Amino acid sequence: MRILLVFAFLVTACRQAGETASPAEAERLPTGRYLDPAVPSTRLAGSFPLGVVTRSGGREVAILLSGYAKNGVQILDRASGRSTMLEQRAAFVGLALAPDGRTLYASGGNQDVVYRYDWNADGSASLRDSLVLAAKDTGRSGTRYPAGIGVSPDGRWVYVAENLADSLAVLDAASGRVVARFGTERYPYGVAVASDGTVYVSAWGGTTVGVFAPTAGGTIVPQAPIAAGRHPSALLLGRDGARLYVASASTDRVAVIDTRTRRTVAVLHDAPPAGPGEGSTPDALALSGDGRTLYVAEADNNAVAVFALAESRLVGRIPTDWYPTALALAGDSLLVLSGKGVPPAANPRGPTPYSGREDVTQYTLGQLTGTIAAIAPPRASSDALASLTARVARANFWGTKARESRARAQYPPLRHVIYIIKENRTYDQVLGDLPIGDGDTSLVLFPRAVTPNHHALAERFGVYDRFQVSAEVSADGHNWSMAAYATDYTVTTSQQNYSGRGRSYDYEGTNREDWDSTRKMARIPDDDVAEPANGYLWNSAERAGITLRNYGEFVTPAVGAERDALKEVYVGVKPFLARNTSRSFPGYDTSIRDQVRADAFIAELRDFEQRSELPQLIIMRLPNDHTDGGRAGRPTPRAHVADNDLALGRVIEALSKTRFWETTVVFVLEDDAQNGPDHVDSHRSPLLVISPWAAGGLHHRWANTTDVLATIAEILRLPSLSQFDHYGEPLRDVWRSSPDARPYAALIPAVSLDEKNPARTSSARLSERLDLRYEDRNDDETFNRILWLTVKGEKVPYPGARTASAPEWTRGKL
Repeated sequence: MRILLVFAFLVTACRQAGETASPAEAERLPTGRYLDPAVPSTRLAGSFPLGVVTRSGGREVAILLSGYAKNGVQILDRASGRSTMLEQRAAFVGLALAPDGRTLYASGGNQDVVYRYDWNADGSASLRDSLVLAAKDTGRSGTRYPAGIGVSPDGRWVYVAENLADSLAVLDAASGRVVARFGTERYPYGVAVASDGTVYVSAWGGTTVGVFAPTAGGTIVPQAPIAAGRHPSALLLGRDGARLYVASASTDRVAVIDTRTRRTVAVLHDAPPAGPGEGSTPDALALSGDGRTLYVAEADNNAVAVFALAESRLVGRIPTDWYPTALALAGDSLLVLSGKGVPPAANPRGPTPYSGREDVTQYTLGQLTGTIAAIAPPRASSDALASLTARVARANFWGTKARESRARAQYPPLRHVIYIIKENRTYDQVLGDLPIGDGDTSLVLFPRAVTPNHHALAERFGVYDRFQVSAEVSADGHNWSMAAYATDYTVTTSQQNYSGRGRSYDYEGTNREDWDSTRKMARIPDDDVAEPANGYLWNSAERAGITLRNYGEFVTPAVGAERDALKEVYVGVKPFLARNTSRSFPGYDTSIRDQVRADAFIAELRDFEQRSELPQLIIMRLPNDHTDGGRAGRPTPRAHVADNDLALGRVIEALSKTRFWETTVVFVLEDDAQNGPDHVDSHRSPLLVISPWAAGGLHHRWANTTDVLATIAEILRLPSLSQFDHYGEPLRDVWRSSPDARPYAALIPAVSLDEKNPARTSSARLSERLDLRYEDRNDDETFNRILWLTVKGEKVPYPGARTASAPEWTRGKL
């Protein structure tokens, strides 16, 4: 009864933050998994709760919200039902309660400050002041970016992990000033402070936990770091300080460190029951009151793992909402906070390009809603835990769904795979006018006149009207497309990057946009902070010993001054990729037509034909369907998409006239679907499976990005990259019994590729704000409004709400 009352109080406390999420039926996620949470949850005021602290025996809860939309601290009083939102311009990871139980410190993220709140005895809270880490110019990104925060046992010192400065800052709580800084490994993340004053700092981009010991004078001094595994993040000290628990999200492990000997004494494995050890994503930790049980939030399993510490053994799992990110004990309850919360839905009211004054919940990142749930953890050996564990397995397809082994999977005699990645379109935007599919013609921006090849290829080789991309945006989209997985770094920081709250675009092999002026190219880190532990598709090809050629994916220009001359200037950003990358095929740059990319590929294809040697795996990027919005003098969105369409048609035509045609399959998909509306799901996107063996007609079966990667792996006999392709649903049922080897003839779009945006229009003025050097460096809502204005005209109403969400945090506003 006590647990039921606790949960009832929690629900009451949260109602002011949003409506209660329905737990009734399991729902499918774009990752291919289902949700089947153990208990109902309640929506928070924003998404991505990355920090949580409690007091008064768990009756009062403070939550740090760090998602795309609203940022700040939400205060919940579970007894009175009161909920208060203290909004911040930015927030990121760090939340700590001082020993006095009344002072709350919260990361200000991109603002380079730590906010200090008074959390009063009556449950109210108010901002006392801001502790400045670095002076910040208006309009510029933060350089320190506070993450984890810890407070000394006497409350005198505040320790702040400066995520972008690779340092630990020490602040005097009385004066609010920085009194010392110490270096750390790359991207310091979590901070834990022991009762004796020892400070531990994890390094998201490193392999160690930094150790800083207290001195007699009250300061700290650095000591030898502790090896803790790859990319350690969340930290938790045991109650007596003898054990430090360290999560390594990209390796599905938690290290248990003896703080006396400073050695790892155990490693807790929380990977799925089979397949590669990547994809659970442990990202938050909590310890039972008796210290015998460790609870581990598994973001990508949508579960909490339960470990018996005496045995260092996983004893079960508890199903949760989507992407749990924070845990806390509250009396007899385990509070589980989830970053994405409930599954996304259709977004027919957006987000085609607009001005930033529309309903942010129609944008794919804006659809994410954090949730909180109170769970009564069952005993380790109980039937209740066994039942919950079975539910997690079913929701993730772990052994509860028949999975034919790859060795027995039957495919046509295909020996070559060409994998083409495009940019950001929904199904309805491009193929919503196909009568055979489930489309909404009112949402079509690029109909047959603009995309005749996409339409013709879909009609001949198959229409997939239930295909979804696994990602939300391009940051995680290229990682999902190339690795069947996006790390916690990628998923977490993209919320901040895409909402205009600073950070560099660290998601396609480079970090911090670090430029080597001597070599005139991006400086490539040895261990990319966003890189999955198992690497990417090309690493899988290398391990399997198959031939590879890369065209434009994960590349950087080697000599910027000669880029327009196209003189073999593009290099892959990873070692094996670099050795197998076409130097004449441009990466993302919409100032270069996709016709140039098609020319570069077709020239090499002729050489392959002469040598009778086509690589077994070809990766290609055709990015210009991203468009340049309405910028004056640049190609119109229609022209850009027509260019992209014609390039695809030419590639397929050239391939279909070679000896490789009957032994090749081409998969074409978007990295994400963020820049468009769709009446089925915001993640629904075009998929083309092109081959003489591909069956035409409507394929009304659910599939996603990692299912395509699972199909590629089965055809080429590659190992799995993550649990998502390992437990995926490969496209084994979409093939003909005999090939239709007729060559394909490319179609010419009815739109001129030279069509340019006029000056002095609303879309042209809006487009002047955009940074078009790279994908997704802009306010996507503004970009989508521009696209609608340019394609549909200013007299056609945009299909969205006319009032702004309050407050709206969109890119470029901070």
